[in-house]
Amino acid sequence: MKLRRGTRWGAVLVAGGLLASLAACSSGGTGGTGSTGGDVAGQKLTVLIGSSGDAETQAVTDAAASWGTANKATVEVVAANDLTQQLGQGFAGGNPPDLFYMGWDQFQTYASKQYLEPYADKAGNKDAFYPSLTSAFSYKDKFYCEPKDFSTLGLIINSEKWDAAGLTDADIPTDWAGLETVAKKLTTADTTGLSFGAEYARIGTFMNQAGGSMISKDGKKVTADSAENLAGLTEVKKLLSDGVLKFPADLDSGWSGEALGKGKAAMVIEGPWISGLKTDYPDLKYKAVELPAGPGGQSTFTFSNCWGIPAQSKTAAAAESLVKFLTTDKQQLKFSDAFGVIPSKESAAKVYSTTYPQNESFVKSNDYAVSPVAFAGASTVIGDFNSQLQGLSTADPKAILGTLQTNLQDALDAANK
Repeated sequence: MKLRRGTRWGAVLVAGGLLASLAACSSGGTGGTGSTGGDVAGQKLTVLIGSSGDAETQAVTDAAASWGTANKATVEVVAANDLTQQLGQGFAGGNPPDLFYMGWDQFQTYASKQYLEPYADKAGNKDAFYPSLTSAFSYKDKFYCEPKDFSTLGLIINSEKWDAAGLTDADIPTDWAGLETVAKKLTTADTTGLSFGAEYARIGTFMNQAGGSMISKDGKKVTADSAENLAGLTEVKKLLSDGVLKFPADLDSGWSGEALGKGKAAMVIEGPWISGLKTDYPDLKYKAVELPAGPGGQSTFTFSNCWGIPAQSKTAAAAESLVKFLTTDKQQLKFSDAFGVIPSKESAAKVYSTTYPQNESFVKSNDYAVSPVAFAGASTVIGDFNSQLQGLSTADPKAILGTLQTNLQDALDAANK
């Protein structure tokens, strides 16, 4: 799952020309006659993944080979250089992979164009996944593709800087006031108390914690300019104005994890992929806790990929069999051990929490996590929103949300036509 450097929106399919190419394809992408069903022996499958590195690529390859041997089938795993582009090109050319990583940020686009097989809705294990993940990969109340794993956001604390500031576990912030207090105590001439990306995928958690949302419950109206969202954005601006929050770019860092590793930030908002810092910063000691609650309660974002299958694919039966194997508790936990992801099935995630107690907070927070807004056409608007957030310290939060409201409503109206 390619989230190591934060979640970016700029390259999402709907923002570029690939959508036009996809639209020219027949509904279903492959134009096949449907699943052949029956025996999967002799089938040859291609699996396209967006890998976080060699460990993930090897783990998926080994798992696919194991299934292939047991089923007398052949599986080729391809680690994409650019998953968004290569997947879009495959569909546009009428030759999509038989199985692929489908990101939360692109799912609604593909599902709305009927490019995906809704196999998960009839799967025997459909109720084993976290409800938030099932919702993320559902379109018009139909569960399309099984989530392979997930990540949530938490507050990552540099333990040494925390101790040096005289703070203890009793000071771990549980609300915004507590966050402001410890961020101030942790801020020095060389270190900012808090850092996270200047983007909706991080700042949006404050909006949600204030009780806000981007879309009404019925999915028909954009609610970006609500008083609750304004409160969340205003809180982030206050942290900036108080000098206790700095964005990574202002700390000479590509992402907040790098700022944490360099010692330029004492706390950051990131996910379990933060463990990858051990490679570059082996002496770093940190603790992960749940994000503080706002006036609207606790909230965080959850990010995931699902196992996508092309609609009407001739190899759908074999692909579904492979997905069933890949989402067993045993195999999901093998993936966790290999490259750190959290299992998407609740039963496996409970074992994960025991095995990796340092990541327990990420698992626990999925009980109230939500997915960022990601309907077809939203990404271009969110990209513009991100650009405006970079200047939040001197900008008017209400004006930013007003622009977002107008543009996002236009995109939603177009998506619902």
